[in-house]
Amino acid sequence: MTPPDCPSVLSDLGALQPIAQDLVAIRHELHRYPELAFAEHRTSDLVAKKLEEWGYSVTRGIGGTGLVGTLKVGEGSRTIGLRADMDALPIEEKTDLAYASCHAGVMHACGHDGHTAMLLGAARHLSQTRNFSGTLHLIFQPAEEKGFDSGAKAMVLDGLFERFPCDYVFALHNHPGAAQGTFLWRAGAFMAAGDRVFVKVHGVGGHAARPHLTVDPVVAAAAIVMGLQTVVARNIDPGDSAVVTVGRLRAGDAVNVIPQHADIGISVRSFSTAVRACLKERIVKMVHATAEAFGAQVEIDYVEGYPVLRNSQAACELAGHAALAVVGAENAVPDFSPIMGSEDFAYMLQACPGALIRLGNGTGSAGLHTPTYDFNDSNLVVGAAFFSRLTEHYLNGRPSAP
Repeated sequence: MTPPDCPSVLSDLGALQPIAQDLVAIRHELHRYPELAFAEHRTSDLVAKKLEEWGYSVTRGIGGTGLVGTLKVGEGSRTIGLRADMDALPIEEKTDLAYASCHAGVMHACGHDGHTAMLLGAARHLSQTRNFSGTLHLIFQPAEEKGFDSGAKAMVLDGLFERFPCDYVFALHNHPGAAQGTFLWRAGAFMAAGDRVFVKVHGVGGHAARPHLTVDPVVAAAAIVMGLQTVVARNIDPGDSAVVTVGRLRAGDAVNVIPQHADIGISVRSFSTAVRACLKERIVKMVHATAEAFGAQVEIDYVEGYPVLRNSQAACELAGHAALAVVGAENAVPDFSPIMGSEDFAYMLQACPGALIRLGNGTGSAGLHTPTYDFNDSNLVVGAAFFSRLTEHYLNGRPSAP
């Protein structure tokens, strides 16, 4: 891929640098006051106030606490959507930052404070320069972290793209482990479908000294956990990708008591409809059969979560042009490996062509969803410049609309 042939008047890092410290201040305020899924009232208020100050028409209450800011410039018929997520996670922060979370047990451990600040940076810049002809929709979404029945799904069901039609929709997500400011993307399946399985094992409790009078749910649960390790290895084509992970196993409180129940929590990831269906079938059958072998019974709640996130080829080409213009080819990876994490932006991409692009948060960055994670402030200008350049490039007529 070669750098885009665009007029020099389009936005670059230098154009956004004057507002860098303002974006840092916004990001730190968002980080200090994190809010969980569908409770992003303060965040939504802050975003709406900023957008209205900058001349956007703001529509609130879309899919709950979601909102859209719209700016139309000139007579152009093209439309573009840019999305940021706003919610935090139920994690106790352990960063000792001056702007650490004020809310016990809640923190921005996935960088949504940075995503929101980057998009606000682009919003401010584009409202001032107005160097495009067409319609810009800025989508600020709640509840990305919910895992199912999430904010993107709620906004789409609330008529997001009927009310705010977009030719394409784009999102950025930070990526710990990659060099700061490096853009990563691929066309097609980019992020996995993510399902959750909750298993309750019912046994017969009793005294630890008399196990023959019980049906031990701990032993049955342990066998189920070990059996799950074979689901991918012995049922899925080695050429396909899938993950089955037990993230929770709970049973009992005392060492001399065999409990009545055990609970298992499972995360299931896949990239194709066929593999996803196979995993569900094999997990359900294996869990029931294993429990029966130990004389126990099970209840299974199989929750289908986010679908596979699929980037469109045309959208990736657009995003690639913007990324190359902002950071250069040495900081762009256009065929990055698929990611086993899940992202509810997939629901928006089912309703509108577009792409999610990853942005390196730094090779030394703490991982997402950890209590020591923090968004890299150096990316605020990078992300804002990318969104600005992408908007100008597309709405000014290159390439053709889908």
